[in-house]
Amino acid sequence: MAGTINRDDIAAVRERAPIEDIVGQHVSLKSAGVGSLKGLCPFHDERSPSFHVRPAAGRWHCFGCGEGGDVIEFVMRMDGLPFAEAVEYLAERAGVTLRYEAGGRRGSESGANMRRRLLEAHRVANDFFRAQLASPEARIARDFLRERGFDREAAEMFGCGYAPQGWSHLTDHLRKNGFTEPELKASGLVSEGQRGVYDRFRGRLVWPIREVTGDVIGFGARRLHDDDQGPKYLNTPETQIYKKSHVLYGIDLAKGSIRSERTTVVVEGYTDVMACHLAGVTNAVATCGTAFGEDHVKVVRRLMGDTGQTQLKVGAHGAKVVFTFDGDEAGQNAALKSFALDQQFLAQTFVAVDPEGMDPCDIRQRDGDDAVKRLMERRVPLFEFVIKASLASHDLETPEGRVAALRTAAPIVAQIRDRAIRPEYARRLAGWLGMEPADVLRAVSQAGQRGSGASSPGRPAPGGGAPGPSQAPPPYDDGPPPMDPETGQIATVTVARPNPRDPVVRAEALSLGVLLQAQRAIAEDAQALGIYRELARDSYVTPQYAQVFDAVAAAGGPSEAPADWVGAVVEQAGPDLAPLVSQLAVTPLPHDKPAESGVYARSVLARLLDNALTRKIADLRGRMQRAGAGSEVAQEAFAEMIRIEARRRELRENA
Repeated sequence: MAGTINRDDIAAVRERAPIEDIVGQHVSLKSAGVGSLKGLCPFHDERSPSFHVRPAAGRWHCFGCGEGGDVIEFVMRMDGLPFAEAVEYLAERAGVTLRYEAGGRRGSESGANMRRRLLEAHRVANDFFRAQLASPEARIARDFLRERGFDREAAEMFGCGYAPQGWSHLTDHLRKNGFTEPELKASGLVSEGQRGVYDRFRGRLVWPIREVTGDVIGFGARRLHDDDQGPKYLNTPETQIYKKSHVLYGIDLAKGSIRSERTTVVVEGYTDVMACHLAGVTNAVATCGTAFGEDHVKVVRRLMGDTGQTQLKVGAHGAKVVFTFDGDEAGQNAALKSFALDQQFLAQTFVAVDPEGMDPCDIRQRDGDDAVKRLMERRVPLFEFVIKASLASHDLETPEGRVAALRTAAPIVAQIRDRAIRPEYARRLAGWLGMEPADVLRAVSQAGQRGSGASSPGRPAPGGGAPGPSQAPPPYDDGPPPMDPETGQIATVTVARPNPRDPVVRAEALSLGVLLQAQRAIAEDAQALGIYRELARDSYVTPQYAQVFDAVAAAGGPSEAPADWVGAVVEQAGPDLAPLVSQLAVTPLPHDKPAESGVYARSVLARLLDNALTRKIADLRGRMQRAGAGSEVAQEAFAEMIRIEARRRELRENA
């Protein structure tokens, strides 16, 4: 198991990965003043650009939805990657060799090299398969696609290819491109027999399976020829880069829609994904030869921003997952398996089943694109689907059948953790059975008590049911969700936002802005640095800003600012305040000309100190009045007030 990535290497990635280039791959950025860029936010719909990037600070922030962070957090948000994978992704592009603590380098340097070689082998293989699709031999593959409503343009869009018949066409091609025998064996692109290695995929229609970043990591291949004795669908075996329990076909194409709509559609096959996307359902994905499982949950949950926190700002509605299953028994069994996963989805989970049991590809081929969209609109809650499926095997026309159905369905309803939803489904079950709600509620309660000691994903929480509004949500199986700069946890700010219209709040925000953005100018200006050193935590009346000031001081202050200054402040501030630090670090300053930054920073800090001194004078006057004229306390307060007043006058004269 890989160790923790060395902190210095993480800092090097932040420093060397050009944030403007990484963000620019997804956002059209334009100049927004000296050292600032802006564009339309990729995380929410907007018409006027409110997404700002400040390359010098290495930070981004959207003033519309409030999201922000560094280059690593942008990749995590954009591609739904965990923290470590985002660092590794950027490290490759920035030329940073990562070291791993508590375990050395990740699989050693040769292991990192092998990953790069395997990705390159798959890129070469993908180009080979795509070229072969135009060959005379591949007519059977082109016919297969055309018969299902996919033309040449669609095939190119999804990267479809053809693996020629024979034993070693791809193997020979990879060897010509410099790939060694060990690399071929590790790639999963070849099989090994008594006479050596040979092509794994032969005479098949091929789909490339990509990571969320777009890199090809495997293939899915469909049998075409009658003499092919292999399985109908053959996928890449487990390799260093391909883990089927983590992979979703189409995720690279669907990630944008999943993120913006906060909805994921899970279908059952490659052609279903193609049909959905061509019909306008562009958030469709499919598993690759395995059931939808816990690791897939983590992938889509990260992309949807589904943290389970009520403070989540992404999107106007809750995240949704829509499963499409065939209407047959196998499809119902798949839905029942997914029911166990629903407790891990902090989302509304639905099932879309065609009444005739057709899949999206067949529906589109017969009835057109709109029919696929209508299928998704007819979705029903997964809870409802599973409960009704459990009733289908009972004769509800007889008392005995209804009682048996209740005994079957009550434990399912009892597994619903949400205490607000469970009674509602109990009442619905009563209606479907034609029984008294009180009797059904009692049966559900008894089923929950019997199952409270069971160990299953859907069992009720201790004390009866799911956490209520005043309780914390259950922990994730994979730890807290991402976005902490070091641990990858999503930060949720639970304190109220400062009022930007308050002049005191504006002055405090501006002072922190110059401390984060003009730290070099402050360090080089003796007066500005002197004013900064007079400031203290109580110079800020806004609690969040006082905490950020503490983080600035803990990070060393302007005179000792490290290369990744904003990152150091974020680390000291912690995950709750990280978005606020990012916002302050990218907010354009009214005067950001380099030649004037020192003078401007001095005036901003002087104004903040002036405000703080004014409050102290007011406090001293109150102390004098309380102590009474002529008392020792009043005399001391008066002397202090005179000293502070002199300093305040000096500040104003210099300003």
